[in-house]
Amino acid sequence: MLRYGRKCFMLLVALCVTSPVLGFAQREVQFTPVPNYFPAQPDNQLLGPTHGGAAVDRAGNVYVSTDTARGILVFGPDGKYQRSFGPGQIHGLHLQRERDGEYLYAARPSFHEVQKIKTDGTAVWTMGFPETAGIYANANEFNPTNVVALRDGTIFVADGYGKNFIHKFDRDRKYIKSFGGPGGNPAEDGKFHRCHGLAVDTRGSKPMLIVCNRESGRVEQWDTDGNLVKVLQRNLRMPAAAHVAGDHVAIAELQGRVTILGKDNSIVAQVGDNPKSDQRANFGLEPAQWTEGVVNSPHAVAFDRNGNLIVAEWSKFGRVLKFTKER
Repeated sequence: MLRYGRKCFMLLVALCVTSPVLGFAQREVQFTPVPNYFPAQPDNQLLGPTHGGAAVDRAGNVYVSTDTARGILVFGPDGKYQRSFGPGQIHGLHLQRERDGEYLYAARPSFHEVQKIKTDGTAVWTMGFPETAGIYANANEFNPTNVVALRDGTIFVADGYGKNFIHKFDRDRKYIKSFGGPGGNPAEDGKFHRCHGLAVDTRGSKPMLIVCNRESGRVEQWDTDGNLVKVLQRNLRMPAAAHVAGDHVAIAELQGRVTILGKDNSIVAQVGDNPKSDQRANFGLEPAQWTEGVVNSPHAVAFDRNGNLIVAEWSKFGRVLKFTKER
């Protein structure tokens, strides 16, 4: 009996090492491209330049900002075009669910401001540069790339095209503090070389910030008091934006890839990886050179309510993609 038990034990050990189907190894997440899910010419007009954000509301509607007169385009859960509203030239877009409804927080670097907008296009407020911070000589130095809010109303603004600080405000937009600041190339830990993207990390016991330190190739976790907690991943390809849903973090890498992190911040999937370096971060890449299922210049990313990926690219022509999460 003892010999038989030892053999069974050794067999079980071998299976643990060699067979992932038993569940002892972490399973990677798989995503499949959905061809032509979003129309290239919504309402018979070209999508137009996309250099902004993407967000998904509770009902599954997809919001994509453009640098056109139509501003934000809205697509239904089925991918069909519904309507447009709001201003153009929105760079970062964050959807926040609040007690009285859903709101979009928008960064507009060309206008040196951030806005809170209702999903019908009504502006709730507009906020300019934090004069009391003592960092800026004038509004033109403030070029915010992203803005997010916590559930308690606290606001964080990343000045990624300006002074490379993240600014913290209370729910009444009263300035609290600034943190980070410009570093080298790549920036030393605790400093930024293009704090381009922001997301709220809800995976732990208290909210954290995820910062895409783009030119440094890092995605970082910061606490809400402005302290660097840890670097989640290094050596990424220009991480531009992030979004959190459940245990996963999606990262849009401007140089042709979307990376998915798991709960322990290890890489569990890389989606749409473009092997052609000349197509990566290529704003003017012609549609004839696009490849189905391969991304070129991911600038925004969002999970939908089913865990699927929505990707908006930095593109002169406009490109929005969907990748379905395999069950």
